[in-house]
Amino acid sequence: MMLARKAMLAVALSLPLALAACGADPVTRGYVLDDQALKQIKVGSSAEQVVLVLGTPSIVSTVGGKGYYYVTQITTQRYQFMSQNIAEQRVLAVHLDARNKVEKIANYGLQDGRLFDFISRTTPTGGEELSLARQLIKSTNLAPPGIGG
Repeated sequence: MMLARKAMLAVALSLPLALAACGADPVTRGYVLDDQALKQIKVGSSAEQVVLVLGTPSIVSTVGGKGYYYVTQITTQRYQFMSQNIAEQRVLAVHLDARNKVEKIANYGLQDGRLFDFISRTTPTGGEELSLARQLIKSTNLAPPGIGG
């Protein structure tokens, strides 16, 4: 009788974990690259042709030269209650010259940079992060020149 009770307790405790594992499939977010479409884009192609073949880019950059960026991110989640992990990230960058022609095509992955979350809705601030002590010194105006920013 005691053994049956322990077995029922073990099943009751392991059942939620088994059900939580249902979300383990990878999730793809962003642009899904078609390799056949990418083969149609060559150096010298127009910006309009890039958009017609590859579609609307995830990000358009106009700083330091125009560029189209197509971002793909694959995330995994071991259990439903755990946070998601980025398994793969790919950025296809199409750099354009001054005449809006393709100058260079580059593929970047996780190994080429750091992870970024394009869904978080937060904007990082620029500048130096001051420690609590430096903030206090700076706010009292007793700091010698060069300390506290």
